[in-house]
Amino acid sequence: MLDIAAELHRWCEEERDFAVATVVAVSGSAPRSPGAALAVDARGEAVGSVSGGCVEGAVYELCQEAMDSGRSVVERFGYSDEDAFAVGLTCGGVIDVLVTPVRAGSGVYALYADAVAAAARGSAVALTRVVEGPEELLGGAMCLPADGAASGTLGGSAALDETAAAHARALLDAGRTATVETGTEGGPPGAGGLGAAGEGDPLCGPAVTLLVESSAPPPRMLVFGAIDFAGALARTGAFLGYRVTVCDARPVFATAARFPDADEVVVEWPHRYLDSQELDARTVVCVLTHDTKFDVPLLERALRLPVAYVGAMGSRRTHLARLEQLREAGVGEAELERLHSPIGLDLGARTPEETAVSIAAEIVAARHGGTGVPLTGAHTPIHR
Repeated sequence: MLDIAAELHRWCEEERDFAVATVVAVSGSAPRSPGAALAVDARGEAVGSVSGGCVEGAVYELCQEAMDSGRSVVERFGYSDEDAFAVGLTCGGVIDVLVTPVRAGSGVYALYADAVAAAARGSAVALTRVVEGPEELLGGAMCLPADGAASGTLGGSAALDETAAAHARALLDAGRTATVETGTEGGPPGAGGLGAAGEGDPLCGPAVTLLVESSAPPPRMLVFGAIDFAGALARTGAFLGYRVTVCDARPVFATAARFPDADEVVVEWPHRYLDSQELDARTVVCVLTHDTKFDVPLLERALRLPVAYVGAMGSRRTHLARLEQLREAGVGEAELERLHSPIGLDLGARTPEETAVSIAAEIVAARHGGTGVPLTGAHTPIHR
């Protein structure tokens, strides 16, 4: 739901009633991930998407019904070969969609308003909702800002709220959206999850499935080396939603005029700049300098950080020589295995723009566990 925070924030400021449908579970091939949402207001205006078009009409009607009934529901959409006219996903997957009415003046409305306001202004926030479990808890919600205490309640025990807040904090720190299973008394359920509502360990209570949506500031892309390839990569990184920094020790090359798509351009020795930053597990580091005096001290540090990706440009000969220099600097084999070098996927790229696409493709594949092979003729899943 937080993926359409800007539009919902505007609705909340205007005190519109609305219903929001959120993807809470996916199996098989499906076009949207958990957290994707479609919202419909009392005037019939719609924003967002849950399926890229396959089931939007049916979900739109569910939202209108939820506004009339005032009740939250979970609906499953799949594909039926037997019924060609059934509403389903043409890609063959299955999605579960939670539909929740949000009416002005209610406590839930204020909670949602806080969550979308924070997400719309770029602040880190997590929204936790009950998506499976005892009927009276369905749609219960909590809002957790990064710099404050949780507000709202899931409608069960205080232990459930405490457990949910702990899970939300962990997922928010990682910038992830995911489902979590627990019991109504806060402990791990003995059984349950989607499709098994009400089951669970007697001591922990019936099973409850929570969807924790995280809206975090954009992940960072650090590009070292103020060269023409860096300009193209900065544009591509910005397109992918990264906050891009270009860093180089040479002031004549590291200028804002040369890199208008970067969020910041820093004149500093690369390893010193890296030492000064607090980075998270979503950060990607792209070393384009292929100059030993910059690369080795920089990579020595980067490969020991818990970042998502470290790649370095250079020929295969440069790569092999750089590996030996890193070994001499004390970098271990496990750390060296994290290095993507030569950087990028084999696309036959020649221009800076094509090379940027190659690098970005490898970053996306690393993030989602992709193989990088053509989908034509492959037997790998399209949507993971």
